[in-house]
Amino acid sequence: MQATEILEKLVGFRSVVGLPNDDIVAWIRGYLENHGIAVDVLPGPEGDRSNIFATIGPKEARGYILSGHMDVVPAAEAGWTSDPFCLRADAGRLHGRGATDMKGFLAAVLAAVPRLAARPLRQPLHLAFSYDEEAGCRGVPHMIARLPELCARPLGAIVGEPSGLRAIRAHKGKAAARLTVKGRSGHSSRPDQGLNAVHAVTGVLACAVAEADRLARGPFEHVFEPPYSSLQIGTVKGGQAVNIIPETSEAEFEARAISGIDPAELLAPVREAAEALSKRGFEVEWQELSSYPALSLGPDAPLARLLEALTGLESLPAVSYGTEAGLFQRAGIDAIICGPGEIGRAHKPDEFIHVDELLACQAMIERIGENCRA
Repeated sequence: MQATEILEKLVGFRSVVGLPNDDIVAWIRGYLENHGIAVDVLPGPEGDRSNIFATIGPKEARGYILSGHMDVVPAAEAGWTSDPFCLRADAGRLHGRGATDMKGFLAAVLAAVPRLAARPLRQPLHLAFSYDEEAGCRGVPHMIARLPELCARPLGAIVGEPSGLRAIRAHKGKAAARLTVKGRSGHSSRPDQGLNAVHAVTGVLACAVAEADRLARGPFEHVFEPPYSSLQIGTVKGGQAVNIIPETSEAEFEARAISGIDPAELLAPVREAAEALSKRGFEVEWQELSSYPALSLGPDAPLARLLEALTGLESLPAVSYGTEAGLFQRAGIDAIICGPGEIGRAHKPDEFIHVDELLACQAMIERIGENCRA
């Protein structure tokens, strides 16, 4: 199958983050097995979605991981001019949810499989396709934990997030959490008989704003924009009507950390302020939504040099978005970002990838295969 045909098939699966993914997993597994490649389907603890791991070449040798996620963000936003889950071709563009982020990379990898499998590889290529990346990289840690039983320690991981097919060596880490505060409802004329959850949460919000201001003063890592760690309040909810004491309030927080800083630790002062509300009679729930570490790969790392040679482009020091690459690096595997398309097209109506971008990525992957035969 051509890369465009494979992408059409992949986009047709509604593999929205947080939902079962048996259909796309079964199709990819069947495709790989039809080319003589053994596949490990690795169910996650949710029970209704799985990762995929497959190896082309000798498992006992050290090789490279080609990493991508099968899930996509929802496509309910206004502005789509065609069915988001039906690939549409238009003047060299292929439109559909996930065309860029990141089923285009998966299609390029799968299109390269027949050529990769045609001749023996001295170093293996591992295909590592994950679930629920869009919910904060929730699926891939379960696969990484099983790598020691699946293959020899890899030489590196290439994460195919959209980068204009240019290698990228760093991104910030991220953590997100949801706070729910429950007080006691009542008539607004008797505030003395209730516990106002919205009033209570304002102190936590003020703490978050103060922490955000503090982080903006450094430390700095100037490869990033902005060059410091950040914290923000993303959502705030609460109350039913102006004359009812609000019983519950909810807020969501996100922190993004420069290299060497645990993003979850940036939220610690906010969590402490929230949990202090329990001393005032409120019920407090702090739920960690996601967390992944920063990526930081040196410009002279062998993996960076390899990707520069394969793409013919100098690697970029950093991007603002996050990926699964930091999780591979934390597991002791060098990682880098390099995939087709542009991140600015992702998560938008009429998301698209150019046909020539798709084919260029397939050609790059085939060059990786040639390198593994040398």
